[in-house]
Amino acid sequence: MHTGEVFVHPTAEVSGTAVIGCGARIWHQAQVREGAQIGQNCIIGKGVYVDCGVVIGDNAKIQNGCYVYRGASLEDGVFLGPGVILTNDKFPRAINPDGSLKTDADWRAGTIVVKQGASLGAGVVVLPDVVIGAFAMVAAGALVTRDVPEHGLVMGNPARLVGFVCGCGARLEQAGSVVGEVSLLCDRCGDSVRVAIPASMHLWSKYRDTHLETPDR
Repeated sequence: MHTGEVFVHPTAEVSGTAVIGCGARIWHQAQVREGAQIGQNCIIGKGVYVDCGVVIGDNAKIQNGCYVYRGASLEDGVFLGPGVILTNDKFPRAINPDGSLKTDADWRAGTIVVKQGASLGAGVVVLPDVVIGAFAMVAAGALVTRDVPEHGLVMGNPARLVGFVCGCGARLEQAGSVVGEVSLLCDRCGDSVRVAIPASMHLWSKYRDTHLETPDR
């Protein structure tokens, strides 16, 4: 594990109030704004924008051209593929109804939480007020408008649940289920995972009805 000195490319712009962990590498033309926190051993690729107050945990990989806006929080081991955008404005307008230019006082930045080990493929866009669960995987090009469950595999526009993935990244197969929970097994590494199924989570409904076996009572 690399835990050496921080590397910042000469063309990168890092605020003096940003906190950068040991071993982090910040590459060409990246911008890290005021109050941002970047954990140990993170890789911040070319042209990445990290907004004010964004928090990124240890061992994260943020690939070229990602935009991570204020209100986003990434836990340890998160992967953002090239061109991922984490947004923060559900009702974007340049002006108020009276025609005046909007200021920070005129809108609320939404939040996005990406939990430990989750991966977002190239070109993913995430709308605000969303939580992406631990070790979830979002397929390239998806538009995420709702919460994603832990280990969930989602794809499409809007993103829909199509399966589950292991911590190693391989597809999980159902091994059994009870009310409110499904047991899953990885054929690749042998790990087993138990995932809670919130009945209220809209994203689950179609998957639950078409893929899950009848739960044991």
